[in-house]
Amino acid sequence: MNITHLTSETNVGGKLSRLSTALLAFGLLIPAAFAKNPKIAQDLDTTNGATVDVIVQFQPGKASHSPIQAQGGQVKADLNAVNGVLASLPARALEALADNPNVKYISPDRPVAGALEYANPAVGANIARSYGWTGAGIGVAVIDSGVEEDLRDLSGTRGTVFRTVYHETFVPGTSIGDNNAHGSHVAGIIAGNAINSTGSKYSRTFMGIAPEANIIDLRVLDMYGAGTDSRVISALQRAIALKSQYNIRVINLSLGRSVKESYTLDPLCQAVEAAWKAGIVVVASAGNQGRNNSARTEGYATISSPGNDPFVITVGAMNDLSSPTRADDKIASYSSKGPSLFDHIVKPDIVAPGNRIISVLKSGWLSDNNPGNAILFPYYIQSGRTDVSLNYFKLSGTSMAAPMVSGAAALMLQKNPALTPDLIKARLMRTATKPSAFPLYSTSTDPVTGAIYNTRHDIFSMGAGYLDVWAALNDTSTATAGKPALSPKAVRNSSTGAVSLSVLWGDSVLWGDSVLWGNSFIWGSAAFVSGTSVLWGDSIVWNNSSAAGNSVLWGDSVLWGDTVVQGEAPAIAINGEN
Repeated sequence: MNITHLTSETNVGGKLSRLSTALLAFGLLIPAAFAKNPKIAQDLDTTNGATVDVIVQFQPGKASHSPIQAQGGQVKADLNAVNGVLASLPARALEALADNPNVKYISPDRPVAGALEYANPAVGANIARSYGWTGAGIGVAVIDSGVEEDLRDLSGTRGTVFRTVYHETFVPGTSIGDNNAHGSHVAGIIAGNAINSTGSKYSRTFMGIAPEANIIDLRVLDMYGAGTDSRVISALQRAIALKSQYNIRVINLSLGRSVKESYTLDPLCQAVEAAWKAGIVVVASAGNQGRNNSARTEGYATISSPGNDPFVITVGAMNDLSSPTRADDKIASYSSKGPSLFDHIVKPDIVAPGNRIISVLKSGWLSDNNPGNAILFPYYIQSGRTDVSLNYFKLSGTSMAAPMVSGAAALMLQKNPALTPDLIKARLMRTATKPSAFPLYSTSTDPVTGAIYNTRHDIFSMGAGYLDVWAALNDTSTATAGKPALSPKAVRNSSTGAVSLSVLWGDSVLWGDSVLWGNSFIWGSAAFVSGTSVLWGDSIVWNNSSAAGNSVLWGDSVLWGDTVVQGEAPAIAINGEN
C-alpha cells in the first residue's frame, strides 16, 4: 500500500480502478523552495494559510505537546513508535516549529495504499505442511483494509473457532470488518486453511502458506483502500503492545506510498524499525511501479515506502504462470525495482508469487467492482454449477507476494521460536533461488492493452532471489552476533562510474563465496567479494551496449544526482499478466 493514501497495491479488473489509480500515481516531488528549513519535508508547502495534518518527530526523549500548542496547533495523537505526534496546525507555523531544537523532522500525514493452488508448490510450502509446519501458535498482524470476522477459511479445522483473534480499526467512523476485500485476501494467503475447497468434490484447493497461524487484524484502510501514515504508525504501535498477548512475531504490510525522503527521516520507516527492534519480523510489499518509465529508469528506483527501509523484508512479485513447477516462473513486469530513492538501498530483498493469486473472497468495494477477477465454480468444484464462487477470487500485485513471505516466516518461527527477525531475513535470502538461475530477460504481456514488457532478472528486480520455503526451514546458518541484517547500499564512484555494494552484516558465514546472491552475484563470473564490499562492473549488471547501461540507471541526472524527480506513472492496469 502507499501511504499518502493507504490503498491496495493491487490493480484488478478490465479497467483501471479508482483504487489502482490512487496506487499507481507516482506523485511529483514538491520543489525544495517550499521547504526553507531542512527539517521540513519537501512536499510540505509552508507558504499558504491552510491548516495541515503533520507528523512531528522529536529528538530522543524530547517529545512534547507544548511546541505544537505554542504555534496554535493541536495534537491529535501520540506516535510513540517514532518519538512524535500527529498534529494539526497552520502551515505558516511550520517554519517556527522547525526552529525548535527538540524537533527532528516534520512531514505531512501522507496517504498510503495497498500495493495459491500453484503458489504453494512453487515455493515449497506444501512440503513444509507435510512435515507438520503450519504456523500454529504464531500471530501475524495484518495491517490492511481489515479482515472479516467470519471467514471459514480463517477458522479452526471444523470451521467454528476463528483464528482472527483480535480486531481493531484505526479508520475514523468505521467498524471492524473489511468492506474493501484486500485485507481478507491477504490474510487468506498467509493463513487460509482451504475449508471451502477441501474434499472429494474439489479439483483444486486454495490454501495459505501457514494455515494454522493466528491473524491479528489492524485496520488502517477505508472502503476504497485509502489510509494515512499516522494510521499505519498507530497500528504498528498496537502490534508492538500486543506482541506478548497474541505472540505477534510477524507484521504484514501490503501497502505503501512513494518515497519522499531518506528512510532515516521517513516516519513510516522509523515505525517499522521500531517493530523490528521489538523482535517482530516486518514484511513489506515492494510496490507495483515496475513498468513506470516516466523518469527514464525503465522502472528502476521505484520501490515504495516502507519497503525502502533496510531492516524490513521487502518482497517483489513473481508470475508462477499457473503451474506448480518453478522452472517456468518469471518476474512480474509490474513489480517495483530498486535501488531505493535517496539512500540507494538494494531492494527488493526477495520475490514470491504475486500474479493472479487465488485467496479468500470477502464481498467489498474491490471485489464487487472487479467482476473479471471472480473464480468460476467449474474451475475448482465438480458440482455442475456454472456460477461464480462466493468464497474465492484472484488478485495480482506485490500485495499478494508479501503475505507469501509472511507465511513462510510464521512457519520458521513455529519450528524455531528463538529465531530473530534478522536471522529469518538472512535465511530467507540465503536460501532463495538466485537471479542467476533465471534467463537474462523475460517477456510479459498485459492482457488488457496487449502491451509487451521485457524485464531483467537482476538484483534490483529479484533481490536475493525467489522464495524457497522448504530450503529456508532447513537452513541452519547463523549471523554475526549483534549485526542487523540490513539490506546493502549500492555505492557509485562518481569518478570511475564503478558500482559496489556496501555490505553491513560483518564477516559471518552468510558472506562466504556464495554470498546471499549466489557465486555469480547476478550473472557472469566477474563478481568477487572483497572484505565487506561486493564489487561489480557495468558489464556484470548490464552490458554497456544494452538499453539500460549507465545512461539509464547510473546517470548523474537520474538516480545518483543531487536531485531526483518522480514523474507521474502511466495508467497501467495490473490485471495480472501473461
